[in-house]
Amino acid sequence: KAQVHPHFLFNTRNNIYSFSLQASPKTPAMVLKLSSLLGYMLYDCKADEVLLEKEIDVMKAYIELEKERYANRIDISLNIEGDIKDQFIAPLLLLPFLENAFKHGTSEQLEKPWLSMDLVVQGHTLRCKIANSKNEVVPVSPGGIGINNVKKRLAFLYAGKHELKLADEGAFFVVSLVIELVNYKSAAVVMQQAPAL
Repeated sequence: KAQVHPHFLFNTRNNIYSFSLQASPKTPAMVLKLSSLLGYMLYDCKADEVLLEKEIDVMKAYIELEKERYANRIDISLNIEGDIKDQFIAPLLLLPFLENAFKHGTSEQLEKPWLSMDLVVQGHTLRCKIANSKNEVVPVSPGGIGINNVKKRLAFLYAGKHELKLADEGAFFVVSLVIELVNYKSAAVVMQQAPAL
């Protein structure tokens, strides 16, 4: 987590910096969104797990920051289905994939760049698919700092309980992640009801 935080902040700060160079009146709102992201990382992310709802809210805020930066030059689709309440996930686990999608999906060489994110929760299974258009002749290296850190965290935190697939399809790149989540409220109730040994 200590490596993920500064990496994410560096990229987000650069987004706002480039926007401020244009002296845009939207810059204060972007700074406010960054402040909410900072609050999340400084306080919420101290825990080993956070509410999935909160993680999704942060991802939405990040998408809004990127929307402001790229205006109408990118088509963004966000779809969330299922019951996301009372579900917990390791913080900042999905954000690096979203960052990567923006990084490789907003190439000026593309006529109509696009990005889509589909997140579905069924029971305690989270399925997340993030796809983005890319320059077909430029391969995407799946070995960046952010992605490598997420792979390590997944292997450590969700050993045997996740499946990650990264695919460069030429004209687009796809990340598919399945995680078995734990409903900690239910787990806490079960522990309280268990007979003492």
